[in-house]
Amino acid sequence: MSNRSILITGCSSGIGYDAAHGLKAKGWRVFATCRQAADVARLQGEGLESIQLDYADPASIRSALAYVLSETGGTLDALFNNGAYACPGATEDLPREALAEIFEVNVFGWHDLTRQVIPVMRAQGHGRIVNCSSVLGLVVAPWRAAYNATKYAVEALSDTLRIEMRGTGIEVILIEPGPITSLIRANSIPHFERWIDWQNSPRIAQYRSSLLKRLYEPKIKKDRFELPASAVTAKLIRALDAPRPRARYYVTTPTYAMAVLRRVLPTRALDWILAKG
Repeated sequence: MSNRSILITGCSSGIGYDAAHGLKAKGWRVFATCRQAADVARLQGEGLESIQLDYADPASIRSALAYVLSETGGTLDALFNNGAYACPGATEDLPREALAEIFEVNVFGWHDLTRQVIPVMRAQGHGRIVNCSSVLGLVVAPWRAAYNATKYAVEALSDTLRIEMRGTGIEVILIEPGPITSLIRANSIPHFERWIDWQNSPRIAQYRSSLLKRLYEPKIKKDRFELPASAVTAKLIRALDAPRPRARYYVTTPTYAMAVLRRVLPTRALDWILAKG
């Protein structure tokens, strides 16, 4: 166990932070990456091996992986693609540039890092590539088109890669959270303010009555069915330890429910449920 190594992205808070500490406690050698240097320093102060990795910067991806491989002697047992962000807003208000930017981080950066890890895992004859998707990779939610789209893309890339990696010893796994305690909502505000011109939107009244309150008003209590990030870590550990891991690991009640409903309900009936948020 102590010899196994894992690279985890998006470790400054939430799911990645809990996973890094949880796996270190389990005896893994964890390389916990963050986009900001200040977060790297903070995690190093907590005893983690932390380095900078920015999915939007190909050079950062290359240098981070090179450092990890120099530390492990050229091996890596697992990769947990986790770092991502949201850009809330109505689909009709989402500029092309905003969509391109979020795909650069949430999809293209993941794909770039994964492609660079695969030759390492091929050479050693084994490896686990675990991608943190979302219930919004199974069904959509209003006001989240950009994030929905990136998670659907991650689902498709992961499913294709899983099939293509058959017989290589490399397992490709999706973790499907749902409402998890994290800073993703607060962290999405700068992206919303940069890209969404809500004051000139035909939906201005809806912004004021729903999305703005959700973004800016203090969160008094957890969302219904919300679980702590440790619930994701528990499923990640199962995915890493299972001799024959599942293709998908669901985490929260909504994720289990939506996985069933999207298979059994007519599209219009599912739309009616999803429209209620």
